Amino acid sequence: SPAPALGPPPGPAGLWALPTGRGAAGAVPGGSGIAGLSSHLNSPGLPGRVLELVFSYLELRELRSCALVCKLWHRVLHGDENSEVWRSLAARCLAEEALRTDILCNVPTYKGKVRAFHHAFSTNDCSRNVYIKKNGFTLHRNPIAQSTDGARTKIGFSEGRHAWEVWWEGPLGTVAVIGIATKRAAMQCQGYVALLGSDDQSWGWNLVDNNLLHNGEVNGSFPQCNNAPKYQIGERIRVILDMEDKTLAFERGYEFLGVAFRGLPKVCLYPAVSAVYGNTEVTLVYLGKPLDG
Repeated sequence: SPAPALGPPPGPAGLWALPTGRGAAGAVPGGSGIAGLSSHLNSPGLPGRVLELVFSYLELRELRSCALVCKLWHRVLHGDENSEVWRSLAARCLAEEALRTDILCNVPTYKGKVRAFHHAFSTNDCSRNVYIKKNGFTLHRNPIAQSTDGARTKIGFSEGRHAWEVWWEGPLGTVAVIGIATKRAAMQCQGYVALLGSDDQSWGWNLVDNNLLHNGEVNGSFPQCNNAPKYQIGERIRVILDMEDKTLAFERGYEFLGVAFRGLPKVCLYPAVSAVYGNTEVTLVYLGKPLDG
């Protein structure tokens, strides 16, 4: 199936909707707020390029407020995802490593790269035995014996359709699981186990044994084919969460592997991983809304 298009995620994110409207609140550094900025910049015939240059100095929260002011400002912010606005914001909030390496190679626009950063692993919602590297997207598991360690992303989803990529950059060990979890799912436990899928709060695919896991039980093999190939280090797996159909599916490369889980609950679900091997690293990059096909 085709690579997913970058679309605005709904729900808790609230960062990308940028709806039209009037009466927005918000502060602009060194100014008198969005309303004051509007009175100076919303004059008839003001070139969009001027607005773009001014917006390039603002942060994401302020840009969201700007998009509420009028249709012109909304159009300037939405018209080009590689505009100076998003290019400048990406340069300020993303690490140089993330921009100059192939971590974000499947995220073609600067707006998409900024969005991916805000959907990356959370430094505050992971096991104490892992840390998020300076690139902002890669989890590193410390060599701690008899521990299974996981991490969730900063933003979860309760509606819409979403896709992200996950890949291992070190040995899998005996258990390596990718999937989704609620906020209640544990991100650390004793021993070497399939942490994602160990209770009714998480769903996972163990890349080592090609098993699906939920509620502490194996829900069959995946992919469902004879002699399914084993995961290879560095191989990007695309995860597709459809909160409308309540399904979780996976792709390898551009091969659709099938729906892994159906009947997901209508709760906020977070992309997540769990690992056991010391010094292994896992990278997760949010892609946006997947295309049908």
